[in-house]
Amino acid sequence: MQKKIIWPNGARCACAITFDIDADSLIHIAKPVDGHDRLYPISMGRYGPTVAIPRILETYKRLGLKQSFFAPGWVVEQYPDAMQAILKDGHEIGHHGYLHEDPTNHSASEQAYWFERALEAHKRVLGNVPKGYRAPVYNVTQAVIDLLNKHEFDYDSSLMADDVPYLMRSGGRTLVELPSHWGTDDWPQFAHFEEIGYMMPVAGPRAGLTPFWEEFEAQYEEGGFWIGIWHPFLTGRLARWRQVEDWMETILNRGDVWFATLGEIAQHVRAQYEADRQSVRVEELPYYQAPVLTT
Repeated sequence: MQKKIIWPNGARCACAITFDIDADSLIHIAKPVDGHDRLYPISMGRYGPTVAIPRILETYKRLGLKQSFFAPGWVVEQYPDAMQAILKDGHEIGHHGYLHEDPTNHSASEQAYWFERALEAHKRVLGNVPKGYRAPVYNVTQAVIDLLNKHEFDYDSSLMADDVPYLMRSGGRTLVELPSHWGTDDWPQFAHFEEIGYMMPVAGPRAGLTPFWEEFEAQYEEGGFWIGIWHPFLTGRLARWRQVEDWMETILNRGDVWFATLGEIAQHVRAQYEADRQSVRVEELPYYQAPVLTT
């Protein structure tokens, strides 16, 4: 039976729209030799921090929302004005690797190097100490969990073991997991990026976003948790964002949906667990200690 989390102020459902601000980091890591001279993918990525982020922030300001963003450390360094604007408006910026590197391609020591380099970029450029993490391409290893615990992160939002938040216990410490899923990620709907191996048939704004609203309604009926995992250079495009604005206004008018940052949701989940240990599920990590062999 699914655990039942009681949301604040009588809300029926918790809701978070999160943005991964990858910008043009993707082309540089995918094409390290000549990515710097591939102007179309660079310009596509730059659309995020330079055009989409101001648009998104204006909407959030108009609607009175505070939400969560995740940015690679390199993006923080390259686009400090956009990052500072996000923090100035009271939003949260979480850790998203350094150059959107895949942790599973690195040894534990390499993972630590890139993780801590990104953390240092957030602190140096923004004075921001992230407490939330989303792994590039959702790839988390036990070494990443160990780094999150070492640096006293509050939550992760990369894994997919439940419909609602749960706790992960590892090394004598717990992290709140705010689960994501490809069903509420805009990449399958809108990403057309041959240079990094994605050639999705680009959906129209209404058709591409309708599955997200269907996922929300299912969570709303269950009194659960809905999270959008979007990219400014995809869903921040003009026609798509108009669809999002219309949806947000409709949902806000219901009056029983709690829009919050992931940091706020994680704090609430942890507090509820402390008050009622039966209300939040706990998973023990690591899942496995060694490769599982098949014969």
